[in-house]
Amino acid sequence: MARERGEKIVCSNREAGRHYTFEERYEAGMALTGTEVKSLREGRAHLKDSYCDFRGPTELYLLSAHIAPYAMSKHFNHAPERPRKLLLRKRELKRLLGKVSERGLTLVPLKIYFKNGKAKLELALAKGKKIYDRREEIKKRDLQRELQREAKYRR
Repeated sequence: MARERGEKIVCSNREAGRHYTFEERYEAGMALTGTEVKSLREGRAHLKDSYCDFRGPTELYLLSAHIAPYAMSKHFNHAPERPRKLLLRKRELKRLLGKVSERGLTLVPLKIYFKNGKAKLELALAKGKKIYDRREEIKKRDLQRELQREAKYRR
């Protein structure tokens, strides 16, 4: 993950790469409260088991993503796993809704980061891997590792 100028990664969903193949990636803004933003700046969030879902034709939400309550706030804290609205253009939302409903693809959140001071979410249009696909991936990785070891000892 290359960091662009002005980009700070808060958390990433590394496990998603093991279970899905990504077809397209999108960047979405998030509608957050003040304490959520402060907690994200401290890096207190994770995307494990989170997913994106449509509520109506033009509203996309991030569900079951955990953003820890802000420690310095007493009364006005947020619920840690509340649904968060994602901000995309209407044309993109319609396109995503069509692909998700028609071809059986899933929207998977990949990472939360700050870009020029704004909290962003990278999400991907993904297709689930079958068990044999994952086994093939493991075999290729092991073979590559063996080749690197042999090349190292030959030098």
